[in-house]
Order: sequence, then structure tokens, then C-alpha cells
Amino acid sequence: MTFHERLLAETRRERDALIAIPIIQQALDGRISLQDYVAFLAQAFHHVRHTVPLLMACGARLPARLEWLRSAIGEYIEEEMGHHEWILDDIAACGSDRDAAEASQAGEATELMVAYAYDTIARGNPVGFFGMVLVLEGTSVALATRAAETIEASLGLPRSAFSYLRSHGDLDIEHTGFYERLMNRLDDEDDRRAVVHAAKRFYKLYGDVFRGLREDRDALREAA
Repeated sequence: MTFHERLLAETRRERDALIAIPIIQQALDGRISLQDYVAFLAQAFHHVRHTVPLLMACGARLPARLEWLRSAIGEYIEEEMGHHEWILDDIAACGSDRDAAEASQAGEATELMVAYAYDTIARGNPVGFFGMVLVLEGTSVALATRAAETIEASLGLPRSAFSYLRSHGDLDIEHTGFYERLMNRLDDEDDRRAVVHAAKRFYKLYGDVFRGLREDRDALREAA
């Protein structure tokens, strides 16, 4: 069994728990409101805006023996630049206030997830950050394109309101193979354990973002 296969096997329960969250299932069935979708985009903005800074922080903390992984992070950074702007464009295409979303405060669960990512890099093993990559990219591949299609059909929104979901569904399919190859090059057991541990935590933390989405939706509406 490769390490990537082991990683998927050891985190399957957490992944299944995430996908089973009611609002995710409702989105896949096209049964969420416009307010729910905009709330999802707002929280996505608040964590995606940290993707490049997190990648930079991770690359800076890697030891010399993982120089090959630092080079790979450079490729990730190039791919991820500006994606948070796509989300704001989607929010505007939904008829919502782009500036208000940008100025809004992240929900509690989103703030905690991002904080844990920085803490993993700064205090723990920086390789653990790739547990977050597994959760966010793996979820995108599994759900993003399908959710975009059902939400677009049910809400009658323009295609321009789904650039983030559609691009990540397609883009992350390419990233998945790249990610698998990187994980299979990890030959240090401490690094491997760090990725598995972080992935389990991020499945829970990312799940909490969805569990609190309607509370965040109401807060965003009040702020607007």
C-alpha cells in the first residue's frame, strides 16, 4: 500500500462524516437557498484568501531534506494566486454585495480552521499542512462540479456565479494526481503521521464550517 492509499484509508471515516453533513447533501440535491450559497462563498473567501500565505509559510518551514517538496509548493502557489477574487466575483454574480462580503468577518469555524493551519505549520510539523490540502482539494473533486450543476439549475443563477466551484472541480482533478505523487515521495514516518493527523482534524474543522453555515448566513445578512 502506498502512503497515499494509506492516507485515504485512515481518513475515510472523517471524510464520510463530512460528506454526510445535511447542508452538503442538500446542496448536491439542489435544495439550498441563494442565501445559503452566498454564505458558503463568503466563508470560502475567508479561508481561500489564506491559501497562498499558508503555502509560503509551509515552504519556509520545510527542512532542507524536503527541498523537492518546497519546489512543489512553488507550483501550488502559482496555481492558487487570485482564487479568492474569483469567489468575490461569484458573490457579485449572485446579486450580493461584493464589498460587504470582502469586509465581513470570517465565521467562528472558518477562523478556527485557518488558525489551526497556521499553528500546524508554525508549532508542529509543517508537512502536516498537506492534510488540509487533502481535505479541501479532495472535497472539491468529489463535490464541486456536481454541486455547481444542481445549484445552478435549482436557483437559476448565471454560469458566472460558479467560477470558484467549477474551476476547482476541474482544476483539483489535475491537482489530485500531483498531490498523490508528492505524498508517495514522503519517506519519513513522522511526516506521514503529521499528514494523517492533520487531515483528520481538518475534516472535522471544515465540517464545522458547513455545520455553522446558516448561522454565518444570518450574520452576513445583518452586516450587509
